[in-house]
Amino acid sequence: MMKFDLIVIGGGSGLDVMSAAAAKGMKVALVEEGPMGGTCLNRGCIPSKILIHSADVMQTMKRAGAFGIKIAGVSVDFRKVMERSWVVDREAREIEENIRKAKNITLFKMRGAFTGPKTLRVGKEEITAGKIVIAAGTRPSVPPVEGLDKVPYMTSDQALRVTKLPKKLVIIGGGYIACELAHFFGSMGSEIVILQRNMRLLPDEDEEISQKFTELFSKQYDVRLKFSAKFAQMKGGKVVVYGTDGSSVEGTDLLVATGRVPNTDILGVARTGVKTDKAGYIEANEFMETNVPGIWAFGDIAGKFLFKHSANLEAEYVTLSVVSGHRHPVDYTAMPHAVFSDPQIAGVGATEQELTGKNVDYLVGRYKYADTGMGEALAEEDGFVKFLTDYEGKILGCHIIGPDASTLIHEVLVAMKAGHGTIDDIVNTIHIHPALSEVVQRGAGSV
Repeated sequence: MMKFDLIVIGGGSGLDVMSAAAAKGMKVALVEEGPMGGTCLNRGCIPSKILIHSADVMQTMKRAGAFGIKIAGVSVDFRKVMERSWVVDREAREIEENIRKAKNITLFKMRGAFTGPKTLRVGKEEITAGKIVIAAGTRPSVPPVEGLDKVPYMTSDQALRVTKLPKKLVIIGGGYIACELAHFFGSMGSEIVILQRNMRLLPDEDEEISQKFTELFSKQYDVRLKFSAKFAQMKGGKVVVYGTDGSSVEGTDLLVATGRVPNTDILGVARTGVKTDKAGYIEANEFMETNVPGIWAFGDIAGKFLFKHSANLEAEYVTLSVVSGHRHPVDYTAMPHAVFSDPQIAGVGATEQELTGKNVDYLVGRYKYADTGMGEALAEEDGFVKFLTDYEGKILGCHIIGPDASTLIHEVLVAMKAGHGTIDDIVNTIHIHPALSEVVQRGAGSV
């Protein structure tokens, strides 16, 4: 049995812990079967946003007429569009090369599984360590739709590697992955049908935001709400999906985007004595410690926030614990998120339905993009900023739908994290006129 000071499982944000520990002289084993960089670099954030930028460019051209510009003869070189995103392969290889050259690090580029407390089987080797960090992430979930295993379908993993544009893409799911990929393929020219079992797309967003998003998205694509997929089959060379209500839809291609599941089952985490919840996520405390001393878990597999930026944050705290023994609770203050679709969405803090459900008193402020100078210049008719505060002006939540929402939200994050966390921090800050950020200032002022 090979013994190490630290075993890190997962080559995404786990690399941060690995690097710091190795630099301090710890003997580290890294277990990762896939390309280095994790889901974000290889199958998520980075390649998808490269593709989505192409979609954004196409949408800009489609709306050029509103600005007195005529564009004719636009065509899509789909292969080239896809190849731009494959730059991540080179980056993953470079990370691996550097790891293999690094001092104090042994890379096991294969699947690992626990065989007992603090022991793993990796290939023909069994390894152990006094400290173990589990950052093995999640994978796309597949719903229990009858016949789905007998028809060709793709998840987000495969969708980022296709070389032929789907003629008619049916998407099961209505969350952010489904909507971002619908935006991409739809902008490239695919006919899009979205099958959403909920009454709105992006149901976890603030209800007012998700309602507006559903309204606008439905103008671009065929959105079937309250559609619960029951059965799928091939018929006449096409994929047909039937709903529980007896309705059906067919397409040339099928994308399943119904969430993600943790990789705890693949790892055999149960054999370590580490506790998991009903969904399979590892239960970690505020220090990202599991119930087993010397084993930490963070990132998607811990299920607190399924974002790359939250995993990076958690990695900082775990690194401190592993390397120096200093324990600090993770500060999740002002944890934001964004949906890179069309329209774009960003949010932080509580939604209105959450505050209502908790019987919390609050105030609401809204401001439309169209009522600002830059909003008028952009001919933006639908976007708006929404603030939720208490009666003292403390920001409880902020939600934005419209151009550059993911960028505009950041001054709210700074106010919530570093300032007094009140709308005064935003209202009393001088904003460049007529920059688009005025819509945030005025949204705060509207409270």
